[in-house]
Amino acid sequence: MTIPFSPNVSEAARRDILELESKISVFRSGEVPEEAFRKFRLARGVYGQRQPGVQMIRIKLPYGRITADQLVRIADCSDKYATGNLHATTRQDIQLHFVKLADSPALWAELEDANITLREACGNTVRNVTASARAGVDPEEPFDVTPHAHAIFEYFLRNPICQDMGRKFKIAVSSSAKDSAYAFMHDVGLIPVAKLAEDGTQINGFKVLVGGGLGAQPLLAKVAHEFLEEQFVIPFIESVIRVFDRYGERVRRHKARMKFLLADIGLEEFLKRVEEEQKALKNKEYAIEPLAFAANDLLKANESKLTREDLIAAESEQNSPYVHWLKTNVFEQKQKGWYAVQLRVLLGDMHSSTARKLADIVREYAADDIRVTVNQGYILRFVKAEDLPAVYAKLNELGLAEPGFDTTADITTCPGTDTCNLAISSSYGITRVLETMMKEEFPDIIYNNDIKIKISGCMNGCGQHSACNIGFHGSSIKNGKLVLPALQVLLGGGFNGAGEGMMGDKVIKLPTKRGPAALRTLLNDYETNAFEGEYYNDYFLRQGNKYFYSMLKPLADLTTVVSSDYVDWDHEEPFQTEVGVGECASVLIDLVATTIIEANDKLSWAHENLEKKIWADAIYHAYNVFVTGAKALLVSKGVATNTQYGIVKDFDEHFGAEFNDLSEGVSFKELVFSINKNEPTQEFAEGFVAKAAHFIGKVNQIRQQQLESEGEPELALVEFGKDS
Repeated sequence: MTIPFSPNVSEAARRDILELESKISVFRSGEVPEEAFRKFRLARGVYGQRQPGVQMIRIKLPYGRITADQLVRIADCSDKYATGNLHATTRQDIQLHFVKLADSPALWAELEDANITLREACGNTVRNVTASARAGVDPEEPFDVTPHAHAIFEYFLRNPICQDMGRKFKIAVSSSAKDSAYAFMHDVGLIPVAKLAEDGTQINGFKVLVGGGLGAQPLLAKVAHEFLEEQFVIPFIESVIRVFDRYGERVRRHKARMKFLLADIGLEEFLKRVEEEQKALKNKEYAIEPLAFAANDLLKANESKLTREDLIAAESEQNSPYVHWLKTNVFEQKQKGWYAVQLRVLLGDMHSSTARKLADIVREYAADDIRVTVNQGYILRFVKAEDLPAVYAKLNELGLAEPGFDTTADITTCPGTDTCNLAISSSYGITRVLETMMKEEFPDIIYNNDIKIKISGCMNGCGQHSACNIGFHGSSIKNGKLVLPALQVLLGGGFNGAGEGMMGDKVIKLPTKRGPAALRTLLNDYETNAFEGEYYNDYFLRQGNKYFYSMLKPLADLTTVVSSDYVDWDHEEPFQTEVGVGECASVLIDLVATTIIEANDKLSWAHENLEKKIWADAIYHAYNVFVTGAKALLVSKGVATNTQYGIVKDFDEHFGAEFNDLSEGVSFKELVFSINKNEPTQEFAEGFVAKAAHFIGKVNQIRQQQLESEGEPELALVEFGKDS
């Protein structure tokens, strides 16, 4: 199949798309093992679903920004290749489901024509850089962090230091000290801080957090810098990634996130290693350039005298949905006279026809700068007060004017068992039921901004259930020979009254059909027993875990289950614990040959960057040649391999004497790790790449000798964990 490319598609993107098309063809012919192909496609945003034979496509939208035309393009692609649904995620991506693998290259090409990428949306890469959706219009921000988030995205896209890490790496940038991007739960989290120089000029910088993460073992990020000037932020992140790449776990997948490396060696040692990488960086400072968005023409104050408060006062019915919407979904921007409109989207799902009509509303009434939010909604910016009634009417027609954006009533959820391999029970079903229950029984909860509810289909945390005040994740409970769908209840995550990030505590597991009763109990208890103005997390800490366990324990009593408890929400058949197939590969492969092929690929990339005179990237590719080639020979001798540091160290012990001609009087370990002892100059790059080429040539020779003396290798059964 020939993919037509428009002139808008960059050379780098064309290469990516054609490579994906080629890899699909080779994979289908049986020439490439499933695992090798799986790693490749994940880094191109192509993710296996629970349903065999179809893929989820994750569209990477840096800091959630999207234009009206881009929204329409995604809608068109969903109609053409998927189901017509656009699913907004907690990482400000948009996902399309039920896409044929063969269609993914053409779909990608159509997105790239609109300057939208899939590259590194999944896999062991730097995932989408998230940021506060209010950035640029937030009344409380010290400066706009949008250019910083954009620069981070651009810098690490296709960057060789983060193409094959032990696990994924997540970065978030908040717009103010309120940390609405949840910096506290990320590998690197940035919170803006502004200081004044002696001459009165503003110095922009960030409080930098490192080592946070969710999943089965959530950990809070630690403070690396209370204030780091903005030009040093990207170099610092690069150094962090280099350390994670070198020392991070690669065998025990459940221990491979950076938070575990930080826990193992401690913050002081971690930052020491980060500092040791500074010399190798191609940019010791990285200036942040302003962005030329259409909204920049609107940065001056709107001269209109009409305000949101005037519109509210003019309404005779103060209990109307319109007034509630004005109060909960609209706020005045830092640009006086302009308003931002927040859209609450049930389950994060929007039909393509709705998306097109939303794009029309944006073109008519707002700036061409839509932001997907971390709670799966959307924000429209630079709306005039006089246009708010018309905007409400049009959004209401589309079902996008439900009051209570980002309040207790607005639940964040992942797709769960509807499409995800890892999910245990339905997230969508319980979310619909809980939102309906709150609307009917707690109508004023649309004004509660302190309690957040988040739901995941399993413990992995795509719905961020550990980082909210009341969280649920899908599970199961055995009752004799039968199994019930269940919810694990977590309390006390998110933010406390002091604005500090916290991770939720597990309290109790109960049948999922009793989820509404559990939430009703929790809300009534808080309303009855909390002190005036007491934040939920402070209340939780005051009462203690045992208090809430005792309160909810009757709902976990399995002696009172009824037949409907064995059926999950949105289902009619009895519940079964099923894990989808597709993202867990067990394959027979020649591990050594496959690894040597990878090393040779990396050598070609090193030479390519030498030709382009990108010295630092050439050096890093050459470094990976050493590590990957060393791994191949260690595997050939049955030596277990794990971290890059460990591979180099073990290779020195087992094969170092055979490679003395490479190292000029120093050990193999010293040669390889000279990468962070030298500036990335042309001279060092050319010498380092030449040594890598000589090294992999010798690896090939040794392997050939092994095969001649030992015969063809036995194929190894390799089982790989699932991506999340």
